[in-house]
Amino acid sequence: METIHILHTNDLHSHFENWPRMRRFLLAHQAAYRQKGETVLTFDIGDAMDRSHPLTEATDGQINTTLLNQIGYDGVTIGNNEGIGNSHAQLEHLYDHANFPVLLANLYEQSTNTLAKFAQPYRIITTDQGTRIAVVGLTAPFFLTYRPNGWDPVTISEEMPQLLAQIEGQYDVLVLLSHLGLTTDQWLAEHYPEIDVMCGAHTHHLLKDGLMVNQTLLTAAEKYGHYIGDITLTLDANHRPVDRKARTVLTADLPEEAADEAEIAGYLAQGHAQLAAQVVADLPEALPIATIGESPMMTAGLKAIEAATQTEAAVLNTGLFLGGLEPGLVTKDDLQSQLPHPMHLIKVTLKGYDLWRLVLEMEKNRLFLRKFPIKGMSFRGKIFGDIVYDGITVDMTLRRVFWHGQEIAPEASYTLTTVDHYLFIPFFPTIEIVGETEIMFPDFLRNAVATYLTQKYPV
Repeated sequence: METIHILHTNDLHSHFENWPRMRRFLLAHQAAYRQKGETVLTFDIGDAMDRSHPLTEATDGQINTTLLNQIGYDGVTIGNNEGIGNSHAQLEHLYDHANFPVLLANLYEQSTNTLAKFAQPYRIITTDQGTRIAVVGLTAPFFLTYRPNGWDPVTISEEMPQLLAQIEGQYDVLVLLSHLGLTTDQWLAEHYPEIDVMCGAHTHHLLKDGLMVNQTLLTAAEKYGHYIGDITLTLDANHRPVDRKARTVLTADLPEEAADEAEIAGYLAQGHAQLAAQVVADLPEALPIATIGESPMMTAGLKAIEAATQTEAAVLNTGLFLGGLEPGLVTKDDLQSQLPHPMHLIKVTLKGYDLWRLVLEMEKNRLFLRKFPIKGMSFRGKIFGDIVYDGITVDMTLRRVFWHGQEIAPEASYTLTTVDHYLFIPFFPTIEIVGETEIMFPDFLRNAVATYLTQKYPV
């Protein structure tokens, strides 16, 4: 009988406040299992980085690679925060100094139709007792956002058959690192009995003791480093699993050490300091943000995204702005704190009738969204807030919509700017259903605001 342990982490999202305890647990258990003569493998399942943390933003995610290097991971895959939260060039170089392989089978260079250079589709690991473990990595194929960034993701149903054919006969145990979400993991377990273990991520689900779907063990450790996963496989003399067990360890229950607080605070301090050293503008007066309606900061934000995309109208919500800006020097740290969301701008072109429909969707949802808490889909604030237009007005009594004072013509085309968040949330379906949408890479909303302030209020 052979025992193999798999330690796994996922969706850390730069929550470095949990990292010291996670690191100690992983290193201690690696050492303990090896001391017993048992194989131990360690994997991260993506979204380790999140640009809402100032040090991740300041280093373009290099700090995250540096911290992952402390563990000795046997492989990592990427999540959408690595894949879409970085420009093409930033992702290409994110792992230049990694001491681990990036396992990713379904992301291709658009220009060459070849696998991303920083990745390999799988890895075969042979244990001391001769068991061959194939480890494959897959990430969620978001076509709308990857393709404008120069990547071509491949669907799982397309990738899996050719991948399995490629590794056929080379492994005894198949492990999938899946940044695909629970629903897709269950589908894979039902359709591909070859998979022995799936380490899951993306949908931030917790499978506290694992979940058996047919012959496949599904595991997942929620998000933000709240949990660490620990899988134990028992194999027979033919190198086949005869027992599979999973557990998750609550990081909050792990002991703290005296130096933890200083380490965690240090990551924040470094990030703030590096961003604060980059001055953007010199404001002659404050730009406050109002909870409801127009305000100087909202006006600046709307004008900024129009300027960035060369459009005449824009829509934003007040909840995007976590604060206003004080008079004096404005730094990238100020904008990172104010607009921590990894959101890209989108240009949406609609026929007049469809623009009318979109505006009425927004008006219908306005009061509901003012205090509605939003989580995920790139939002890093608390509530959605109020909807504010520039270049668009509406008379709800008569149900008429105006473009710069002129009533919209049903068959004319109109192009406005907003953020990609509006494409993903369910409140404004007209954008996805009939909008001609262009996602603007690589900059985020805060970069557009920075450029606008630099031009209007130069230092």
